[in-house]
Amino acid sequence: QILETHMGWASAGLGRQIGEALETYQRGAEKIESLKETLKIAYGNDHEVLNSMNDEEILELASNLKRGVPIATPVFDGAHEEDIVDLLGRSGLDSSGQSWLRDGRTGERFDRKVTVGYKYLLKLHHLVDDKIHARSIGPYSLVTQQPLGGKAQFGGQRFGEMEVWALMAYGAAYTLQEMLTVKSDDVAGRTKVYESIVRGDDSFEAGLPESFNVLIKEMRSLGLNVQLENSAQLLADKAAKEETSNQAAE
Repeated sequence: QILETHMGWASAGLGRQIGEALETYQRGAEKIESLKETLKIAYGNDHEVLNSMNDEEILELASNLKRGVPIATPVFDGAHEEDIVDLLGRSGLDSSGQSWLRDGRTGERFDRKVTVGYKYLLKLHHLVDDKIHARSIGPYSLVTQQPLGGKAQFGGQRFGEMEVWALMAYGAAYTLQEMLTVKSDDVAGRTKVYESIVRGDDSFEAGLPESFNVLIKEMRSLGLNVQLENSAQLLADKAAKEETSNQAAE
């Protein structure tokens, strides 16, 4: 960007010199040879083409260049510092590419020189109105049962690994449980929490996330027979066995 700024400043300086020479010729104060010499300054060592041009072509060229001389150079393998200093010198500008500026409010000169120049600017259309997005309910993925992503699909906000680590670091266990279950892919749990909200009850019970079922199915596809056991039923069976054994002992 600094390279482009300096080259643009030198280009404008050369164009200004050509414009002044053209205006002087049109007033009749100078001959066309003076305009040619000014153009030779801009072209440097490649000014041989100017000798083959007639007066009309010289005037047309000067008219095209008076707003700035077009310059093209690769970013890394192009113009070096010496080339830029030489170009600024031919433009009649400070070799540093900086100029003294004054404060528009006080009229006083700034303490140090400021880099001045021209460069291309590309406006990026990143506007808040196009990005703002909120979701209460919306579409879910058929496989994972998690909310879709992105504003275009009216999706939810991704809560990734690092966000999970942040809640873990703060010990926000209940918030983390909400994020990973009823606010995501706990199909039964999000239905129950909706019913709780309708009743005015602020308690909820998290169920089994659908992503766990997806994991189980992937393991089964590898030939692993994974079966889930109901812990509540296991406790009930254990209590029944203990009661039976106690009765037998009596």
